[in-house]
Amino acid sequence: MPDYLDDLRLAHVLADAADAATMDRFKALDLKVETKPDMTPVSEADKAAEELIRGQLQRARPRDAILGEEYGIEGTGPRRWVIDPIDGTKNYVRGVPVWATLIALMEAAEGGYQPVVGVVSAPALGRRWWAAKGHGAYTGRSLSSATRLHVSRVSKLSDASFAYSSLSGWEERGRLDEFLDLTREVWRTRAYGDFWPYMMVAEGSVDLCAEPELSLWDMAATAIVVTEAGGAFTGLDGRPGPHSGDAAASNGLLHDELLAYLNRQD
Repeated sequence: MPDYLDDLRLAHVLADAADAATMDRFKALDLKVETKPDMTPVSEADKAAEELIRGQLQRARPRDAILGEEYGIEGTGPRRWVIDPIDGTKNYVRGVPVWATLIALMEAAEGGYQPVVGVVSAPALGRRWWAAKGHGAYTGRSLSSATRLHVSRVSKLSDASFAYSSLSGWEERGRLDEFLDLTREVWRTRAYGDFWPYMMVAEGSVDLCAEPELSLWDMAATAIVVTEAGGAFTGLDGRPGPHSGDAAASNGLLHDELLAYLNRQD
């Protein structure tokens, strides 16, 4: 089995470059922000970070395909880099430090492409998380200065901390009642949003989280960090991996109950 460590080292180099570019424009008074056709914002920093990552990948891994949020798919083949240059753009443009660059490598496998490397870098928080298939998940300043991640061992919903992004998506999907029932069952809820709750599941400070509408670039990097930390990452339909257009992540012990609540039909 490939060890993917060279790809992981490259992903860190890419994240370093993206961090420098995004932090340079964070809280800039003249930051240019546009509205995309789906009515979500995109800043000049989103575009610049993705262009930077693409350029480095084209030089370092010319045979690999690249899929990014801002510029789509380029190339074909069994290996595909998946990039979200700024996950949490709405936070970024308002000066909220909870945003990150997500970089994943996916490989063709049975059941579709699967993530084998993931880096989640949140420079405004001073945090980075990463994982490679078969090597575990870590957090720290660098590959040489890192702490291994492990999900929690909480086994009862009544003791669990549940994180989410917002209520509106659940209402639009017709699942708000099921969602609210789950929030009443758990010990604690917090709307951290975006990449962060998945990283907290991986490091054991949150026990479960879910979102009703996501794209592949939102999930590819976070999925492998959660699973390599010993957790479970599926769609709301229970399909493993980042392929369902929505996500449920947990420490594994609570996953069936999480899915049961969010899929319950009265």
